[in-house]
Amino acid sequence: MSKDETGRMTGPMCIRLAFASGELEVRAALAQLRHGLAPMHLSEADTGTVELVLGEVLNNVVEHAYGPEATGRIEMECEPLGTALFFNVRDQGRALPGLRLPSGRPPDVDGALDDLPEGGFGWFLVRSLANGLDYRRDDGCNVLEFNIPLREMQGMA
Repeated sequence: MSKDETGRMTGPMCIRLAFASGELEVRAALAQLRHGLAPMHLSEADTGTVELVLGEVLNNVVEHAYGPEATGRIEMECEPLGTALFFNVRDQGRALPGLRLPSGRPPDVDGALDDLPEGGFGWFLVRSLANGLDYRRDDGCNVLEFNIPLREMQGMA
């Protein structure tokens, strides 16, 4: 992965998106990302993995870093390198508790069907599907970097 002097990813296939935090904006950003990845001819399985991981990450920023009472900017960069996509996601919302990523343990699903949790699977999915997760707070920004291995590379256009 190559970066310029400001730490931004560089390269001919680098995709950069910036958008306001919000559910509709996340949905639009995921559509833009899918369009930007189209020249790579990713399999539907890999495209689905990318959308699932980024959907979880970006919705967590909207829900927890900014919350319902605030909005802010989210920046995302994606760069293909070899058989993986490298991501950098930045926001100026609240820091993660203890400046650490959640453990990603799945919630307890033992018990009655009516008592099953509605959420709590997000970080488990992210940790299961992404590699090299790295979180840090940098100059008032949350920075999350990770890569998603591409299992069914179809080749470049």
